[in-house]
Amino acid sequence: MEFPKDLKYTSDHEWIKVDGNIGTIGITAHAASELGDVVYVDVAEDLSELVAGENFGTIEAVKTVADLLAPVTGKVTAVNTALNDAPETVNNDPYGDGWMVKVEIANLSELNGLMDAKAYEEFIGA
Repeated sequence: MEFPKDLKYTSDHEWIKVDGNIGTIGITAHAASELGDVVYVDVAEDLSELVAGENFGTIEAVKTVADLLAPVTGKVTAVNTALNDAPETVNNDPYGDGWMVKVEIANLSELNGLMDAKAYEEFIGA
């Protein structure tokens, strides 16, 4: 299982890739694997803001439904509506086309509370 080194990770199994002050957010390959086949991703298309640690949607798999929790606070700049028609992309490409939202990060220091790839691997026992 891969954990890209250029991402930050949460204990709730979300990842964020930061480019300047824009963060792209999704769930980890580990989370996608644990969920099983993803059948539905529910992120409101009109979502305007994320608050760190708060729910911004749900992801439904054959086995269960899980909350999506924001790793940072900020203004939503994009929602990946392609997942509406192809939720399995989260399983097939969790760090690429399986991204869920992009956000303009309000406080970059929030990233300091997230794990790097090595710490996340240790956290899940990989």
